[in-house]
Amino acid sequence: MHAMRTALAGALLAVCAAPSLAGTVTVITSFPKDLTQAYKAAFEKANPGITLEILNKNTVSGIAYVRETPAGQRPEVFWASAPDAFEVLGRDKLLAKSSDVANKDVPDKIGNYPINDPGGMYLGQALAGYGIIYNTRYIAAHKLPAPVEWKDLLAPQWFGHVGITSPSRSGTMHLTVETILQGEGWDEGWRTLLRMSGNSSAVTERSFGVPDGVNNGQFGAGPVIDFFGLSSKYSKFPVDFVYPSETAIVPANIALIEGAKNTEEGKKFIAFTLSQAGQELLLEPKISRLPVLPYSALAGKIPPGYPDPAEIAKRSKVQFNADLSQTRYYVVQSLYDQTVTFRLKELQAASKAIYDAEAKLGDKAKSGKPAELLEQARKLTWTPLVDGKKAADPAFLAIFAGNKKDAAVNQQITQLEGEWNGRARANYEEAVKLARQAAAL
Repeated sequence: MHAMRTALAGALLAVCAAPSLAGTVTVITSFPKDLTQAYKAAFEKANPGITLEILNKNTVSGIAYVRETPAGQRPEVFWASAPDAFEVLGRDKLLAKSSDVANKDVPDKIGNYPINDPGGMYLGQALAGYGIIYNTRYIAAHKLPAPVEWKDLLAPQWFGHVGITSPSRSGTMHLTVETILQGEGWDEGWRTLLRMSGNSSAVTERSFGVPDGVNNGQFGAGPVIDFFGLSSKYSKFPVDFVYPSETAIVPANIALIEGAKNTEEGKKFIAFTLSQAGQELLLEPKISRLPVLPYSALAGKIPPGYPDPAEIAKRSKVQFNADLSQTRYYVVQSLYDQTVTFRLKELQAASKAIYDAEAKLGDKAKSGKPAELLEQARKLTWTPLVDGKKAADPAFLAIFAGNKKDAAVNQQITQLEGEWNGRARANYEEAVKLARQAAAL
C-alpha cells in the first residue's frame, strides 16, 4: 500500500510539473528566424507567463496544416506576406475576427489597397513590395548591367545568372508572380516569367534560397520580397535591391485562426505586433520591413534612405487585386511547376539554343527562314500553355478550387498537370531543334 501511495504521489507530481499549454501561443509563419526570434524574445519579455512557439512552414504548407488540424487543436496565429493566402483561409472559414485588437493609428489604405481586411478577418502587420535583389560584386565581375526592371533579367547576357523559386514553395514568390501577371496581363506576364525562369540557374526549395544565393554569390540576381533585399543590404552584404515600376505594395498580414487552443493569448500576440514596440522591431537591420504605422508615428526611428511605402505605392503601375489572385491561386502554382520547376533543364536548354542561334546569325536572324524558325522556337518556349481566356474561365478555375481529397477532382487536376508537363517537354525539345536548324542556315 505504501508503495502504491508513493507511486501515485509521484505520478501526480509529474503531472503538476508538466508544462501547461494554457500560456502557449503557436504561430504558423513563413518568416525567417531573424524576424521570428526577435518577436519571440520581445513578446515573452512583455508578457511573462506566455510562451511563443514558432511553427515555420512555407505559406502553402501552412494553409494545408491549418486545414488538416481539427478545430480545438489548431495554432493560434497565421502570419505571412501573401494576402491571397488569407483570402483562401477566409474562404474556407478558417479565420476568426481579430479587428478588436487593431491599432487605430494604422491608416486605412496604402495607395488604393486596404491595409486591414474590411471584414476584420486579418490585419496588416507590415507592408511589402516586390523587386530584384542583385549582388554588386557579381554583376561587376560578369560585366552585367544593374537590373532596374523585370525585363532586364530577360536579356541573353543574364542566362544562368538568375536565382528563382516557385510560387508553390513560397507565398512571396506567388505574390511576385501575380504582380507581374497583373501588371503585364496574363499572356505577356507569363512570357516574362518563362523567359526569366529560362535564365535561372536553379529553382530554390524555399523563398530565402534566392537572397541567400545572391548574398553568397551563387546567383547574380533574383526576384524577392523587399525585406529579403533590404535586410541583406542593411546587414552589409554586397547587394542592392530595386523596386521595378511593376511592383505592388501590399500588407503582410496576421490573423487569428478559427478553432485555436488559446484564442485570448493569440490576440495578445497580434496586438503586440501592431503596437509601437512591435512596429519598431521591423526596422532592425536584420529584419528591415516596412511598418504599417505611418512614418510620422515612428519619428526618429526610420533609418536614413529607408524606402517610403507611400511613395512606392504612388509610383507603382500595379493596383494589386487579391481577389483575382485568390481565384487562380492553385492554377498559377500548378502551371508554373509543370512548365518551369519540373522542366527547368529543358527550359534552360531551349532558351540557350535560341540565344546561341541569335548570336551566331547576327542580323541574319532577323529575316528569311532563320527568322521564321527562331520565332517558332520562341513561341514554343515562352508562350504559356494556358492562355488568358482559359485562365479566366470559371469552369476551369473551379477544377483547381475543388476539394483535393475528392477522387474525381484529384483525377482531373492530375490529368491536366500530366498534359501540361508532357506538352512543356515536347515544346522545349522542339524549340531546341528549330533553333539549331536556324543556326545551321
